[in-house]
Amino acid sequence: MIRGTSVTYCLPMTYSLDPRWQKYLDKIHQAVENYKPCPNPDKKCSCHSGVITKDLKLWKDRGGITKEVFDRTLEQDKGTHYQIIDHKLYRQDRCMFPARCSGVEHFILKIIDDLPDMEMIINVRDWPQSPMYQREPKPVMSFSKTDTEHWDIMYPAWTFWEGGPAVWPLFPTGLGRWDLMRDSITKANEAWPWEKKEDKTFFRGSRTSAERDPLVLLSRAEPELVDAQYTKNQAWKSDKDTLGMPAVTEIKLEDHCQYKYLFNFRGVAASFRFKHLFLCHSTVFHVGEGWLEFFYPALKPWVHYIPVSQDLKDVKELIEFAKANQGVAKEIAERGFQFIWDHLRQEDVQCYWKKLLKKYAKVLMFKPTRRKEYQQMKPKNR
Repeated sequence: MIRGTSVTYCLPMTYSLDPRWQKYLDKIHQAVENYKPCPNPDKKCSCHSGVITKDLKLWKDRGGITKEVFDRTLEQDKGTHYQIIDHKLYRQDRCMFPARCSGVEHFILKIIDDLPDMEMIINVRDWPQSPMYQREPKPVMSFSKTDTEHWDIMYPAWTFWEGGPAVWPLFPTGLGRWDLMRDSITKANEAWPWEKKEDKTFFRGSRTSAERDPLVLLSRAEPELVDAQYTKNQAWKSDKDTLGMPAVTEIKLEDHCQYKYLFNFRGVAASFRFKHLFLCHSTVFHVGEGWLEFFYPALKPWVHYIPVSQDLKDVKELIEFAKANQGVAKEIAERGFQFIWDHLRQEDVQCYWKKLLKKYAKVLMFKPTRRKEYQQMKPKNR
């Protein structure tokens, strides 16, 4: 067995004797056996700080971020321009998504007294802004990227505080604060221990990508196995946009907890729901491995979730495996929950911001000059 901070990682003991499943049992056994819990378990955000080192390595190797590179990026409108000068935060007037900027500013203002002077370009769009196919990297901070296609520096998404995706009518102003959602979903799950959860795979979401189609079609063919249906999104015009069937209503994240198996797909970039699904103590099926948020690398396939290929060719077999090996599936669910509960607290998010900005400042090769037209951002009374 392998011990983490507050969870014991046991090799799976309860499983089906069907030889079809041995290959998956072997994957789980190997993954759990090789899993190394986070170093310094009592130290905040220790699980994730390696991501900062990796993201900033490009700039360290290039000798730092010069003013010329920074200014060229700023002229290309790749994000919102912030300055930290004498422990005060300043921002250009324009922000494409004010609630998202507010979510970013909340965390920076919490640590402003500990930060040196710097300036940064923070992208609050969904899509990263520094693709590798372009000749010159851009010093842009984004909430999500792929390691193989983008140079962006990842920061914790605004959604940990506010500016989360609006889900009408359930969350008209966004998903809400992560600390409150942690408590809300965990409390809702008390009514759904594993033995009471429905032995079925569940997914609700809009047709952001056709990658989700195979699961929805499987649900229509085998509804006793999967309940996966499309909701409306902003582009929805007719049933044609939901594969010829009427769009269904949204389901609260708390209500996902009544199902044993929950699916996570990327959206335009990484999916904001990923972290929430683990709180249900349900087995999370995570599709694809390209898109990341800062905490993804510390989560390990087969240890904390079941990985699914992006084309979903293995989806039915994986669902059947989980149903036939529920002791194993439950152990994965518990490890996933415990990791998120222990290592993705609000204080871990705050810690990541502080480490990121302090290390970023060290690769910034110039001192910012205050732009008089920028307004000072101050904490909100909340």
